[in-house]
Amino acid sequence: MKITVVGAGNVGATCADVLAYKEIANEIVLVDIREGFAEGKALDIWQKAPIDLYDSRTIGSTNDYAKTAGSDVVVITSGLPRKPGMTRDDLITTNAGIVKSVTENVVKHSPNAIIIVVSNPLDVMTYQAHFSSKLPRTKVMGMAGILDTARYRAFLAEALNISPKDIQAMLLGGHGDTMVPLPRYTTVSGIPVTELISKDKLNAIIERTKVGGGELVKLMGTSAWYAPGSAAAQMVESIVKDQRRVLPVCMQLDGEYGIKDCYLGVPVILGKNGIEKVIELDLNAEEKAALETSRKHVKEVMDVLDKLGK
Repeated sequence: MKITVVGAGNVGATCADVLAYKEIANEIVLVDIREGFAEGKALDIWQKAPIDLYDSRTIGSTNDYAKTAGSDVVVITSGLPRKPGMTRDDLITTNAGIVKSVTENVVKHSPNAIIIVVSNPLDVMTYQAHFSSKLPRTKVMGMAGILDTARYRAFLAEALNISPKDIQAMLLGGHGDTMVPLPRYTTVSGIPVTELISKDKLNAIIERTKVGGGELVKLMGTSAWYAPGSAAAQMVESIVKDQRRVLPVCMQLDGEYGIKDCYLGVPVILGKNGIEKVIELDLNAEEKAALETSRKHVKEVMDVLDKLGK
């Protein structure tokens, strides 16, 4: 089993480290455009194998995709963070070009790979990768929902002073301010969360979740990497081990939830073939309205990419 992670920055290196530590694959390839950078990260991860006791080999490559040939799953973390003075269009233009090039190289050497996109803006970069790869929609997906639900669950665990292991949650929609957390589908060991916390406190946690990434940027001056890297690794594990986990991922919708040709987060069964099944929840009127708001926002960003020419 072979996994490739493109982008050896904080998120990519964290993802590779988690995959190696959990022995998800025999071989994990890190690729980066910076000379020697991926090689150094891969060597560092391999040198702790005797300490953490794992056998997964990590290999680095400076922009040589030949080393990625035959990968079963590819995680794309490449792209630039938004910088001061950068417009949304600037960010989309830059990162879409990067994701397009990476995807084409990936598919050239691993035509049967399942692709997981982590690059931002997440929803539209998933669109770019799907379009460039020409793969079925079940084999190209974005990582956002797992990260967003993890933040939601972590905040709930803190507020309730309980273990995060006992909290299950689901959300829909785009990655960002218009995401749609679902309190009706949030439980603590089967107990509806609404029975354990006041509505005001729950709403405050939901709002904090929506701006969870921004909170970390304000604190650190850069975006998160431990949780995003681990979230991507969880998706890889579910695919490689055919765990058929029910997880929220970003994908192209084709009539589900009454939506077509838009890339949004929805719960799916994730297994050896990628997205094995899309799960359609029975949403109430308020939840449907929130999802529609999220759809409109994501579609606006997709339209920007279309105008720029993908």
